[in-house]
Amino acid sequence: MKISVEHSTVYRYDFPVCLQPHTLRLRPRTNSTQRLLAFEMQITPVPAGTTECLDQDGNLALNCWFDTTTESLTVITRFRIEMLRDNPFDFAVSEASLNLPLWYLEPLCTALASYRIDTHVSEPVKQYARQVAANAQWNSLAFLTALTQDLFLRSRHITRPDGAPWTSDFTLSAREGSCRDLAVLFCDICRVMGFAARFVSGYECAAAGGEDSYMHAWAEVYLPSAGWRGYDPSRGLVVSNAHVAVAAGFDSNLAAPISGLFSGGIASGMEASIQMHVDPDSTT
Repeated sequence: MKISVEHSTVYRYDFPVCLQPHTLRLRPRTNSTQRLLAFEMQITPVPAGTTECLDQDGNLALNCWFDTTTESLTVITRFRIEMLRDNPFDFAVSEASLNLPLWYLEPLCTALASYRIDTHVSEPVKQYARQVAANAQWNSLAFLTALTQDLFLRSRHITRPDGAPWTSDFTLSAREGSCRDLAVLFCDICRVMGFAARFVSGYECAAAGGEDSYMHAWAEVYLPSAGWRGYDPSRGLVVSNAHVAVAAGFDSNLAAPISGLFSGGIASGMEASIQMHVDPDSTT
């Protein structure tokens, strides 16, 4: 399946501002699940300089800096991508990896340590994790599927255009949240059970052909012999061709599409538009 996307983001400021260096994580990744066929980005005002880099999570990031004042910042991306994962269950894991809590052998355990930190997770979230695990007979794969579906069924999905994700404790008790709130909750619950988990930002193309205003967020967990695998608790789905991954990180800030500061103004507003459609020549 091939998908075309045009994504426009406009920040407006009440007075001319000086833009500090910005980091843009808007180029979709290319790997065994998706292949980027074409990509272009337009930034207004034109940056004084840019540099591309591969960050700590393997995300393609563009760092840019400016030398002029402005009353707005516009970032437009257009890309075409081929989605390659028709079957999200195309893997097998060892018998040991089916047991909870999950444990990774060295050197993988050390390499994934930062994604497994759960010291900030509250006791109610830990209790909920143990409850889901018990219902899944302490089977790791059954746990991931059950957790995805249970969070989807118990949580009212809401849209929050901006703001940091809620804490996992708040989202669990509120029984509602945006996609990013549920992604953070999912990651924390998985970490309680020993999984390496990370936050993912990108696009959901299940309804490709329409227009949306916001990017999507979900979670990935690392399974031995299967690698990073996506789960979307806001949709109750295991991730496959409907999700275009752009960036990932232990913390949502490390996967933010656009991050940066400005000085000089006292207020700002944001407008965004995303248009997606499946290319007519797609056959799968």
